[in-house]
Amino acid sequence: MNIKNITKAIAVSAIVTSSLLASDVVKIGVQAPITGQYANEGQSIDNFVRLIVDEKNAEGGLLGKQIEVVTCDDEAKAQKAAVCAKKLTNAGVIAVIGSYTSGATQAAQTTYYRKGVLQTSDGTSDDLIKKKYWTFFRNSFPNSSQSDFTADYMVNAKKYKNIVVISDYSSYSAGLGDATEASVKALGGNVVFRGKIKAGTQNFTAMLTKVKAMNPDVIYFSGYYTDGGLLRAQQKQLQINADFVGGDSNDNPDFYKLAGAAAEGTVLINFPTPEILPYPEAKKYLAAYKARFKMDPPSIWPVTNADGLRAVIEGVEKTKSFDTKKIAEYVRTMKDFPGITGPFNIREDGERVGAKFVVYKMANDGTKSVVTE
Repeated sequence: MNIKNITKAIAVSAIVTSSLLASDVVKIGVQAPITGQYANEGQSIDNFVRLIVDEKNAEGGLLGKQIEVVTCDDEAKAQKAAVCAKKLTNAGVIAVIGSYTSGATQAAQTTYYRKGVLQTSDGTSDDLIKKKYWTFFRNSFPNSSQSDFTADYMVNAKKYKNIVVISDYSSYSAGLGDATEASVKALGGNVVFRGKIKAGTQNFTAMLTKVKAMNPDVIYFSGYYTDGGLLRAQQKQLQINADFVGGDSNDNPDFYKLAGAAAEGTVLINFPTPEILPYPEAKKYLAAYKARFKMDPPSIWPVTNADGLRAVIEGVEKTKSFDTKKIAEYVRTMKDFPGITGPFNIREDGERVGAKFVVYKMANDGTKSVVTE
């Protein structure tokens, strides 16, 4: 960052800090799809944030101030995300948790940067850190780390000879699909088809009919569960005798509802799911979440977002300041912060490092087991 940008960042964070000094509360924003096709993810992100906030408020708040949560529904849409960014910055939040999708996260990034508001998201698109905004850090891991793991599984572990890679057109899905294709080829694997679908189309038989003629060993889908479940069901209907491997955003209970009996044998690649996280913080917070909301989180993503909030809180407490620039600098120097999802380490560019992935196999009753092959 050059001198001009550093000066501007200090000035903006000072404005945020001074406004807080005159208030009895500190505000944390949530930008997530509270409604729409990813509502169960967005609502769970909001739930987890409120769980963490209520715990902190019961302990006396943050530097003596009670935390107020301000939520904005972006419906996982870029246009709505831009509106949320303006709404939340105008509300005086110091940090925003979200969004769930990379596209919605990216659409809000510049506004948060210009206003000196911190933003942490589970979005995995590699594009999210290209601008190196000091206000942004990722609470999950990037597409590039997942694509290398996925390619190794398909090429080296399973030894698939003919691989089909399908994504939608979103920045997350297309990015992960492209990265996986490149990783497969780097290992000497054979991608016989690279296709894209329009998310929400629901009928994918035209593309799948084309794929069937290629006699693939596996179909890899890097999009979201709302399309992945239907792709798997229609693959089976067309009697395409190929394995199905889904990227991390297929890991949601609604995949089973959409795929039905075809879910049997589906493989998912993701971080460890909440119920098998071995860390003390995971056992504590997941039990608290279930006790309060009478359900488990639908996936790992609300949990990584909870860790993003916990990292912000840690930054405030350790710097004894609401200065967002100081908090951002602290978060980037934390070493193995005890996260719910494991040790939390952020690189200087805002990237979370230390990714660990797991391979799961689905059963058609909605359960899944870890694959050790």
